[in-house]
Amino acid sequence: MRGAVTAQAIRVVPRVLSIAGTDPTGGAGIQADLKSIAANGGYGMAVVTALVAQNTRGVRSVHVPPAAFLREQLDAVSDDVEIDAVKIGMLADVDVIGTVREWLLRVAPTIVVLDPVMVATSGDRLLRADAEGALRDLARLAHLVTPNIPELAILADEPPATSWEETLAQAARVSKRLGVMVLAKGGHLDHGTSPDALVDARGGEVLTTLFDAPRIATTNTHGTGCSLSSALATRLVTSTDAAHAVGEAKRWLSESIRGGADLEVGRGNGPISHFAGMWQRAGLDTRPTAVEIRTEWWEGIRQVREQIDALPFVVGLGDGTLDERRFRVYLAQDALYLRDFARALATASALAPTLAEQAFWAAAAEGSITAELELHSSWLSDTAGADAARAGIRADHTTTAYLDHLLARCAGSDYPTLIAALLPCFWLYHDIGTRLLSRSHDAHPYRSWIETYAEEGIAVSTETAVGFVMDAAARVDEATRDTMREAFIRSAEHELDFFAAPFNRMD
Repeated sequence: MRGAVTAQAIRVVPRVLSIAGTDPTGGAGIQADLKSIAANGGYGMAVVTALVAQNTRGVRSVHVPPAAFLREQLDAVSDDVEIDAVKIGMLADVDVIGTVREWLLRVAPTIVVLDPVMVATSGDRLLRADAEGALRDLARLAHLVTPNIPELAILADEPPATSWEETLAQAARVSKRLGVMVLAKGGHLDHGTSPDALVDARGGEVLTTLFDAPRIATTNTHGTGCSLSSALATRLVTSTDAAHAVGEAKRWLSESIRGGADLEVGRGNGPISHFAGMWQRAGLDTRPTAVEIRTEWWEGIRQVREQIDALPFVVGLGDGTLDERRFRVYLAQDALYLRDFARALATASALAPTLAEQAFWAAAAEGSITAELELHSSWLSDTAGADAARAGIRADHTTTAYLDHLLARCAGSDYPTLIAALLPCFWLYHDIGTRLLSRSHDAHPYRSWIETYAEEGIAVSTETAVGFVMDAAARVDEATRDTMREAFIRSAEHELDFFAAPFNRMD
């Protein structure tokens, strides 16, 4: 039960149970514990030991439910949920302590952090004097205790320490006597900094790890002990060792204390802001799903798609009346486009974060060079076919502008934005090919071209490309997602210009 606390089989979300009293203002007790557990990456659960009528200025009354009901709460959780860590806070009296102790012996949680709540920050007594001995016995079942200086003195059954050196010595005696690590806290001392120390004397030798931080000038200290201990219980599940967990939890607590004043809660010692750092770093906006982004982007180019459908080139391609000379002009430029489009696909493959994406974009690059250019060769003369660039045909302004847009995305080495820019060449062509095929017939002069873009293989490739792009857009931050969307829309607009160009070139 009291072995060294080391990282367990790593869970993405530790399941942490708080056993503590309440605080209707939300700054301490189980309300603070649940916020702390969530802020430190865990899933919080709570069993109530006492209902406390308190606010930021003090405790008004305490109601302790029957111990039998406490036992039912504990069993209800442990019968159903595998618990990774337990944080214990306010226990109030001997019956409550005994019930929790019996449950700990029976369930044997992997990690137990005891915050020996005896005196509130406001100075109110939260533990009956006749329960102090029972609490010392309970501490023997914990891995780590987190007392303030008055609470440490009660655990030691000694007068309170008056200096940091005395505090460390007292913590070492408690650690050795009770067989538990002690996080000694110097916040009550008249000291220029706010020192803490992890003290471990369980093996005979006293091992002390010091943690120091500037003292923060604030009155937002309500619930700091509750919050720190529940953060530690969460961090101990995934940290490499206890010292690492303390360091991370202490930095988080300092960050949360600094943000407390912004809450403007209460007229006494206000609470800390448990999510201040998360709000600042991540913001409050929700992240859209890949499905939502797909719908938004496709609808975002609706006008472009309708304009493409109305172009004389596409109308003539669909009904078979397109002048073959215009079609050959289009194919000659498309052959030049596909050469550099394949290079852009190869760049996407080189930048891809996964093997699946790398393989897909590489295969698409090969497809642009072979299958599609073979189709062009069947329509174009030997001197102006797949090797149109070598036959003296140069890319016109429309083709050059589109390629410049794609190659600029390649030069930026921004994989999400690059694949967003590549997507319209997949998505729009398959969409156009599928719809035109339904209007064509066996004798349709351009049926082979239309079939190429409507076939099942192209459908699969298009869905794969859409999936990779939308998954990337759902993962990135808002600014990058906006950049991706802009690149996607610009490519769609270039496709519109490309389909319009055969008539512009010859008129």
